[in-house]
Amino acid sequence: MRLEGRRIWFVGIGGAGLSGYAVLAKAWGAEVAGWDRHETPYLDHVRAAGIPVTISDQVEPAPDGFETVVSTAYMPECQALGHGPKSRAEFLAELVSLQDAIVVSGAHGKTTTTAMIAFVLDRLGRDPSFLIGGEIPQLGGNARAGEGWLVVEGDESDRTIELLRPKIAVVTNVDLDHHSEFASRAEVEELFERWLADAPHVVRADELEPIGLELSVPGEHNRLNAAAALTALELAGVDRQEAAKHLTEFTGAGRRLELRGEARGVRVLDDYAHHPAEIRATIEAVRDGHRVLVLFQPHLYSRTRHLAHELGAALATADFAAVTEIYRAREEPIEGVSGKLVVDATAEARPGMTVGWTPAVEDGARFLARRARSGDVVLTMGAGDVDAAVPLLLAELA
Repeated sequence: MRLEGRRIWFVGIGGAGLSGYAVLAKAWGAEVAGWDRHETPYLDHVRAAGIPVTISDQVEPAPDGFETVVSTAYMPECQALGHGPKSRAEFLAELVSLQDAIVVSGAHGKTTTTAMIAFVLDRLGRDPSFLIGGEIPQLGGNARAGEGWLVVEGDESDRTIELLRPKIAVVTNVDLDHHSEFASRAEVEELFERWLADAPHVVRADELEPIGLELSVPGEHNRLNAAAALTALELAGVDRQEAAKHLTEFTGAGRRLELRGEARGVRVLDDYAHHPAEIRATIEAVRDGHRVLVLFQPHLYSRTRHLAHELGAALATADFAAVTEIYRAREEPIEGVSGKLVVDATAEARPGMTVGWTPAVEDGARFLARRARSGDVVLTMGAGDVDAAVPLLLAELA
């Protein structure tokens, strides 16, 4: 009951981050409620924990006597209400300070690596708490309160990872992925070096070799994620062989090479990949002699402007590709920047490749369904709402 007596109002409670924080805060004794603009799948877990949720068009102020914790997306609106809100990052730092913690960060693979660690601890009966930025079907959600280690996915995108002070700090890899925050890869490296300097125990995954175990999740990138997870578990006092035995049973996180269905011999998988390195790794992981067709939704105008050529080169490793308009997320449009930049870059990287400019997700689904044949793999990829194409793809293929 670490938060007993606290009354907390979460603004943006339906997000992958705050939904988990709310569930943990309730389990640790706080009175919790929250607001969001839209229904999300994460709210199922929030309501199951007995937390009341308000859905409305405008940000709702906290009830009398409640402190406010707000998602980054709603901070400007919340500040305008004058309630002195606490940021998502500040509250997460508080949670990490209340329990022995393992924090996993890095440009790619942090959700999967965090989930691997929590999964093994769970299977070994170590009763972990965890806060993960994605659904983990084998763990029943993205958050839980336990008495063991607190396993957390940390975010470097806004530099707030520096606020977290875990006992074990893991960096999966370093890459320039957030161009509106960092001017160079060197800046990202400096951020992680400062953070790691304050951690009692450090895991640098880029210094490890991929594990040789037969995993249930495909791809060389997942063998590297598993190596980082095993090293962190050893530092947490877990026998490596015992950990490895359970790690082979881990079947993945939601939207990470998630098999969503099959029709006419065509498998449809959904993945969160939105950076060139992730796109390449994902296509390579499912290739295995199959034709690979990709529906890609670029994420953020700033990322697309800076990485259009790299994104195109990565998509060119597929057999067919369709590209939608950019998922804007938290950004305002930038003049002259659209998903068409990625289409042109793909065609330039591999002349003659079939690549479609399909601004609407639905158009991309139809474009690929017409070209798929038995034995193919169709991937929907991106950090936005491209997964909405999956039901249409399966219907078109049926």
